[in-house]
Parts: sequence; structure tokens; C-alpha cells
Amino acid sequence: MNLLLVNNAEINQEQQVRLTDRRHQHLLQVHNLQVGDRLQAGVLNGQCGEALILEHQQEHTLVQLSLTRNPPPPLPVTLLLALPRPRMLARSLEHLSTLGVKKIVLLQTARVEKSYWQSPELKTEKVHQHLLLGLEQAKDTLLPEVIYRQRFKPFVEDELPQLSDGSRKLLAHPGNYPDCPRGLNEQVTLAIGPEGGFVDFEVELLQQQGFEAVQLGERILRVETAVTALLSRLF
Repeated sequence: MNLLLVNNAEINQEQQVRLTDRRHQHLLQVHNLQVGDRLQAGVLNGQCGEALILEHQQEHTLVQLSLTRNPPPPLPVTLLLALPRPRMLARSLEHLSTLGVKKIVLLQTARVEKSYWQSPELKTEKVHQHLLLGLEQAKDTLLPEVIYRQRFKPFVEDELPQLSDGSRKLLAHPGNYPDCPRGLNEQVTLAIGPEGGFVDFEVELLQQQGFEAVQLGERILRVETAVTALLSRLF
């Protein structure tokens, strides 16, 4: 935990927070902090700064907040991601949150098993927890928005034009396509398919909406690897 992340509702009038949950346990067992020590802290969807340890006991930790700076800037990207396998979803969400992606659309595509949508990893509290872990890792406070769309064609035709308006539209797909661009300084909407890729119909539908197909090379990557490689290259 590189950042102690708290909710605004937890802060009292003296700008203090009493921790009794996993954050307290982490500070107690991992950080080995003492009264008077300081650590990096932030308010969810708010500012960052420091927390001073006022009390540090077996049952709770009491900290005093001093928040004076903004969180790191987000990546200028909206990510359309075919719903990964449940065991990959958790890692993917944490990676995306750490990297600074703030809008994620999880999609049903032809090669996504419909049973994935029943996974416990998609429960609101689980998704929220994975996003928080990513924020803590990156010393960020701005919670990503996750949108779920289980009908590919209606989403692409009816919602995507407005969602991607004014951005550069890129479709990451293996094949004989131009190399993925590097070092962009513009808003991007990026579509990434499942491990088997989008089917031809899906590629054509996205291209009809102005998406340029690009590729990273001959190797077929796992979803969490492809996400990291693409975002690192683009930005």
C-alpha cells in the first residue's frame, strides 16, 4: 500500500480518520509505523498529501490528514475491453487503475463466454476493491468508471459514436495492420478484444465507426499483458 486511501465520510471535523479495517492491519503488520510517523495519503476522488500517525494500537490507527496536492493526471483514454476470464479480470482492473485509465467499458464479444458475466469477480464490491488496490499502488485517488455492456452491436452502433466523439479511435487486433503508434498526445478510444481477438464482423463494425486497426507484432499476448503494452506504447 503506497497510499493510504480514505473516504470523505470517514474524516471528522479535525481532519482525522480512525482506521480499524484492512488498512489498519496493513499499517500495523507491514509498514511497522510508530506514533509520529508520516505516510502518503489521499481522499478518494480528492486531494493527496500526508497522514500523521496520532495513535497506533492493536485495535485501531488514528491519523491526522494534511492534503495539499492534486493526484497524478489520468491517461487520456477510454478503454473498450472484451470481458476477460474471471481470473484475469482482477489483475486487469488493478493494472488499469494503476496506469491511470479512468473510463473502462467491459464488453461481451463473440469469443467471450457468457458465463463470465456470472463471476463473483464482477460483483460491485469486488470490482471496487480491485480498483482501490490499483489506486493505492499508483498513489492516485481518482476512481475509474466501469461500464458493462453485454450487447456488442447495439453498443457500437448506438452509444460508441458519442462516447468516442473527438478522440482518435484505435482497434488493437493481430493481423497485417499498421504498427501501433507511439507517444500520442491526444484523447484516444482504444478497443482491445479477447485473447482470440475480435471476429471479422466485430472488426468491420468498429471500422465503420472510424476505428483504425493496429497491431503490436506477431506475438499473441494475454489480456493483461496486451493492455499494459498498448498503454505504455501509446502514452
